[in-house]
This record gives sequence, structure tokens and C-alpha cells, in this order.
Amino acid sequence: MKKIVWLFVGMSAISAFGDESVFSFKVGNIDVYMLVESTSPGRPQVLLGADDTAKARYLKPGFQSAVNTFLVKSGGKTILVDTGFGGKVFESMKTLGVDPGDVDAVLLTHMHGDHIGGLTRDGKALFSKALVYVAEKEKEYWTATHLNQGAAAALAPYGNRVRTFRPGELGGRLAELVPGIAAFAAYGHTPGHTCFLLTSGTARLLIWGDLMHVQDIQFPLPGVSVTYDTDPVMAAETRKKVLRYAAENNIPIAGMHLVYPAIGTVRETGDGGYTLTPARP
Repeated sequence: MKKIVWLFVGMSAISAFGDESVFSFKVGNIDVYMLVESTSPGRPQVLLGADDTAKARYLKPGFQSAVNTFLVKSGGKTILVDTGFGGKVFESMKTLGVDPGDVDAVLLTHMHGDHIGGLTRDGKALFSKALVYVAEKEKEYWTATHLNQGAAAALAPYGNRVRTFRPGELGGRLAELVPGIAAFAAYGHTPGHTCFLLTSGTARLLIWGDLMHVQDIQFPLPGVSVTYDTDPVMAAETRKKVLRYAAENNIPIAGMHLVYPAIGTVRETGDGGYTLTPARP
């Protein structure tokens, strides 16, 4: 049995598992578990718009990159936001007493391999009863244009359990996809990249997918994009918009490539940049 330490912060409760593979965050009546799929050395060569001076200033030697997913329990439903590659995430789910067959819905921020890799194994659906939600524009881009053969293969075993949707606009009225979770468009990283806003009472959490990849430099310099972005200019503008919204509305954020605990609060620095204060156990 792993040791869990709880900290209550206002209306939220945070817990950390001793091996830093799972981090838990309470959003009102919603339970959120950040699951670490993998960590690896960061790659400064993927940065666009960052000169050597900026890299030397912000990137510490040996900085890390992560791949995370988020397990959410809301309104009696068990929801997974992205699936990672389909490796360690399943071990962490087991630690939490959750079997893939217990998952009611899988919400996809986008369809890169490190987000959909856990949908299938040997051509079979790993989530036996789950509905899979993906933005209409994202599905169309990756499957109809055949840019990613793996995308079509990942969705195929789910058949009519795949649900497409049109995400709302940030700051506008957002319709729930599942209890307590709504989606808004955050295009740029991919054509249909989507963020998910969790709401319970006055408590909120923004799971922003791949809005950011190299946090040490992209928080202070949000105009820096990465080679993985389909449209680097749009990705930068979206990043700035979402950061401003989260900071102005005091909404905690969570990211698929932020390092453990991958959840925290954002503050403006007054020079166009931002800082992240990680949630602490």
C-alpha cells in the first residue's frame, strides 16, 4: 500500500504518492489523478523562437520532459483524459483500483501517438465500455487525410463508441461532454487540439493538453513554440490566450508535458511572461 499525504488548500485537497508516479488533486467534488506515463531528458533542439541566450538563461542542465495522463472521477463516472503510450499509466490505474473496463469515457486532447497509444493493443480496444471523445476537426485532420495511419487504427475498434464534438470558445458558454467537464478549442499544436475545463461548484481545473512542452522556457517566454506544433504561430497565440485566462481567473492548470506534479497555478510576471507555482503535497 502506497503512502498518501493529504493537504487541504481552500476547497481543494491535494495528495502525492511516494514514488511520484501519481498526483491527486481535488476539484470540488471531482477527484483528479495525474498519472505519469514517462519522463525523459528535455530536448532544447525542438524549440522554435528561442535563441542561445534565452536557452542558457532558462534551461537548466539535465532538465526533464514528461508524458502524463489524467484520470478523473466525476458525477459517478470514471474518465481518462488522453492515454499516453499505454504503458505505465495502466500500472498507476491499477494502484488506484481502476481497471480499464471501469472507464466510462476517454477524452482526447489531440491525436498524437503519446496521447492515443493506450487506446488499443493488438488491434483491440483496451477500454471495453468507454466512449471516446475527440474534436471533429482533429479526427478529420488525422484520419481523412491519412497523415497518421495510427490515428484511424486507434479509433477503429471503438466503432460507434467514438463521439466527435465541436469545442466551445474560451471564455464563452461551454457545454459539458461528461459530468463536470467541458471542452474549448485551443488550436495550433494540432488543428483540433482541445483543452478541458473541469468545474465543481466554484472550483475549477484546466487540463490543457499540449499547450506547452518545455515549461522552463515557455512560461517566461510563451511566444516560443516547438517543432511538434502544426502551426507554431497559432500555437503561441493560443498559449498566450490560455495563460492569460488562467492567470486572470485564478484557475489551476494541468498539462500533459509538465513535470511532476504537473498541476499548479499561473501568475503573470508583468513582462509578458508567466510563472508556475506547482501544487505541493
